[in-house]
Amino acid sequence: MTFSSSLADESRPLVLDTSVLINLHACTFGERILMALPNAIVVTQAVADELDNETGRRNGDHRFLHGLAGKGTIEIVAMTDDEYELFAALTSGASSLDDGEAATIAVAARRDLRAVIDERKGRAQAVTRMGGEEPGWTLDLLQHPAARRSLGDAEIAKAIYLALREGRMRIPQEHGDAIVALIGIERALHCPCLPNYKGLINIR
Repeated sequence: MTFSSSLADESRPLVLDTSVLINLHACTFGERILMALPNAIVVTQAVADELDNETGRRNGDHRFLHGLAGKGTIEIVAMTDDEYELFAALTSGASSLDDGEAATIAVAARRDLRAVIDERKGRAQAVTRMGGEEPGWTLDLLQHPAARRSLGDAEIAKAIYLALREGRMRIPQEHGDAIVALIGIERALHCPCLPNYKGLINIR
């Protein structure tokens, strides 16, 4: 069972948030998925900095990112002065975001690129700052037609399962049932980040 990726017809470069990169690394097929996509892939220096810590180095997220950059699969970019002004606004006040989310939104908004963000707070701010356009999800990358052609249905299902289990990937509430059907109830029970996970336990 599949559903349409919101990025399927998107030709602009994609700007990936920190959690998206973590999910792509966790799924073990991240490099193949990004290489299959027709879009250029951009990551901000702020996101790279968030992965340059003890956890990111221990988990291999830092090495994953810089391996992709070294091969030219992604481009790590610094913010311009104009982008930094928006970044500063997004990281201050009661609804402030973390640096990675804020930089992702700032670069996407100022350069008219498509942001890919999973966290609810960051997605809400992205919609506000980008004229109502919703950012993509990690799941949109994993279910992109180009990724499905490259990996095949079985490996895509495995990638989604691992991103949920190891990366704690967030998915849209309305796609919860479809994802459970795709990966199977036995694997879904190992993914507490799934919407209505407690309901899965109860029906089990």
